[in-house]
This record gives sequence, C-alpha cells and structure tokens, in this order.
Amino acid sequence: MKFADSASLDSFASCLAPGRVPDEDVPVDQNSEVRLEDAGDGAYEIVGTRSGDRLGRVALSGDRVTVEVVPAARRRGVATAALREVSRLALRDRERLELLIPWDNPVALRVALNAGYTREGIRRGTPELLVYSRLATDSGEPAPRLLPDLPGGELSDGVITLRPLGEGDVDFYTELHSVPDVVTTSVPPEPKPADEIRRRCSRAATQWLTGSRADLVIVDTATGRPAGEIDLYYQEPPLAQAMIGYSTLPAYRKRGLTTRAAQLLALWVFAETDIVRLVAGALPTNIGSQRVLEKAGFTREAYQRQRLPGPDGGRLDDVQYVLLAGDLLAQASGAGTSHA
Repeated sequence: MKFADSASLDSFASCLAPGRVPDEDVPVDQNSEVRLEDAGDGAYEIVGTRSGDRLGRVALSGDRVTVEVVPAARRRGVATAALREVSRLALRDRERLELLIPWDNPVALRVALNAGYTREGIRRGTPELLVYSRLATDSGEPAPRLLPDLPGGELSDGVITLRPLGEGDVDFYTELHSVPDVVTTSVPPEPKPADEIRRRCSRAATQWLTGSRADLVIVDTATGRPAGEIDLYYQEPPLAQAMIGYSTLPAYRKRGLTTRAAQLLALWVFAETDIVRLVAGALPTNIGSQRVLEKAGFTREAYQRQRLPGPDGGRLDDVQYVLLAGDLLAQASGAGTSHA
C-alpha cells in the first residue's frame, strides 16, 4: 500500500455536517479510539476499537484524503483519530506528510490540527492553500493553538455578546465598512471591495484556527443585532504582543458598547492565551476612539509619527495605547492604573 506524500482535505466539507465542528475539545469516549480495517483500493473502514461499530471510512486516492463519519459518531473525535492513524501508517516508510487545505475549509483545518499537523506556510496559486505537515518524529498529539476557541462559542457580559465573524455576516460587514468615518479610520483609509469583504467573512474561522487573528461581531444582547466589530491581531507571538481594532455602527455609539467589548476581549486574552501586551492605536484626531481605550483601562504609551498609510499616498500619525493584565486587575479592584 502506497501513501501520497501530499494530501488534501478539501473533501471534508461534504463529508461532515455543514456548519458544525466535528472535533471540538470534548472528552474522548470509547468510540473515538478507532482502528482501520483495510477495505482495498486505498480505503479503510473506521471501526470503534471497543464497540466494533462502523464509524466511517477514510481513503487515500492520489493526493487526496477523504474522511467520512456517520452522523451518530460526529463531534466525538472520530475524524481526528482516523487521520492520526492513517498518518501513522503512512509515516512508517517516509519522513513527512503534507496537507494542503483551502482557506474556506475550517473543518478540515481543525481535524488536521487535532491530528498533530503543524502549519508551515501558504501555497500560492488558485486556489491559495494552507500548508500543514507532520513528521515521522512528531507525536501526533494535537498541535498547540495560539488562539483557543471561546468558551461556549461566545463571550458576554449581559449587555453585549461577542461572537466570531462568519460567512453570514457579509451584509452587516458591508454596511459597517460603508460608514464614512469607519472608512477614514481604516488601514488603509479606503472602502473595502465586495470581494475583500466576502473573503474576510469566509476566512474568519480559518484565520482564528491559524492563530493569526480573531474577528468578532459585537452584538447588542437585548436585540440580538450586530452593533460593530472588534478584532484581535496576533502578529507578534515571539513578543507575546497582539493588537485590537474596532468599529461601531452610528446607531450604537455613545452607549459604552465598544468599551465593554474591549474589556471583555481583554479578559479572555489574558486568561486564555499567552499574550502579555495588548496594544491599540488611534489617529490623533480620533478622540472618541482614544476615550474608548482609556475607559477600557488602556494607557497612552507612544506617539508614532507617520506610522499609518493615509489618503493619496500620504502618511498619518498614530497614538499608541497598551493594556497589561495587571492594569485590568487594578481597574477591577478600583485602584486605578499605575505606571512608574
């Protein structure tokens, strides 16, 4: 039996329940411990080790891995266990395996991460693909994630709810990024094309899984309507520093919702990730944004000249703010923030 050096998981979306996460971090039961029974032609039946039940099928054909899981066995780690086992078999006589995963297939990416595959980069072309690999010396244990899932899928303080941006948010996102002052304070300060908005929404789940960013919708809990967005950019993991950015629809301003969003996101960041410094910037003329940051506990740290691209090829200054975990604790205790 020969195994392909390069495998693609792009068939997962049709094999697993649409819109569901099959390999959430949930307890593994006996049926998640699987064995593979050779079905011929590069295919294997996925069978529960203890129960003996048929749980699905995994096949290697050319450069593609297909994993199918029966409905009753989904969300129990079966797909991950099958990929981990077929990878172990394939790595008996080779040093590495490579997976090429489309941006719009977060289910495949989640399974790959849980099966011990590590990101290497991006393969350019049409379509653009994420490159993940596993070496013969790798343990097969789940790859560590820089940005874990939100507990229960969202954050809320009773007034606002933060939930991940998704494919269904195109209309909201288009409306938000058509507001004139949102456009002028964006980087760069220009309207977002329709294809960029669709791409941003469709890739949000995958961006989160890669650990590069977390895009969230600020929801007015009372009405359930989107009020704005707040985004976390984890661009400097070696320095344990990330940046936030936010925008709010005019109808929801001056109600403290953005401040609440910044505080809520910061609490999750410091509690659940390795991020030590949370930074944010605002134009010197954007007093409203600066007040949001100050009320959320951020402290002005620097004035950076010509840091940002401006209109017509010009450059704009940036006022930089920072928040540390200790600042939030001091704010919660009523002691204020002290910086010696």
